[in-house]
Order: sequence, then C-alpha cells, then structure tokens
Amino acid sequence: YYDELGKTLGEALLAPTKIYVKALKHIKASGITLKACSHITGGGFYENVPRMLKEGMGVEIDTKAFPKPPIFDLIQKNGDIYNVFNMGLGFVMAVDPADVEKVQVALNEINEPSYVVGKVTETGQVDVQW
Repeated sequence: YYDELGKTLGEALLAPTKIYVKALKHIKASGITLKACSHITGGGFYENVPRMLKEGMGVEIDTKAFPKPPIFDLIQKNGDIYNVFNMGLGFVMAVDPADVEKVQVALNEINEPSYVVGKVTETGQVDVQW
C-alpha cells in the first residue's frame, strides 16, 4: 500500500485503460472538426504523437499543463518516463486554435477533463518541456 497512491501498487498498475470513444463522439456531435488525434500508449509521447502529424511537423508539449498521477513519481525514479509512459495523458487531439475553447466546453459537458498541453510546430520533432 502506498499512501501517495491511496491503494496498493498492484491496484494502481492494473487500473483499466480509459476509453475515449464517448469524448470523441461528443466532440463530433458538437460540430467540431479535429485535425488529428493520438492515443498515447506504449512508446509514450515520442513515438505516438508524430503519427498524427504531417511529415516535417513537430509539437511542443508542456508537462506542467496537466496533472501527473502519483504512480508516475514512483516509476520516474527508474528512467525517462515520457519516452515510455503516457504520464496520465492518455489521448491528445490537435485542433484549430479557434476551436480549443469549443472542444473544452464540449468535454466539460460530459465531465471529461481537458488541458491545453502544447502546440504543433514546424520543427519535425516532439519537444517535451519539463
């Protein structure tokens, strides 16, 4: 049992994967067009985010813009967790800057938290801002 987790390590590690279908369907029903999206699974930010970008494009991700679940503080002691894990940010969407607020309103309607965690760039790489 870990106080910072509020559960055993096994319970924290075996928590079910979150499914994002409801959120995506609600955004679509709200009339918002997504430019791209990526489920952040094995490979973390560095391997998954580039799959949603056009060739030559990059992205800056601000890791202070979203809450990091406590399990990752325990795991972080053993290596570069942003390259392997999703840090609790299981899904990212790229939207037109004019649609950011609309997306956040739509997600709030279904009690789905959202964060503005970065921006698309023309660097061709994923730059994680610590």
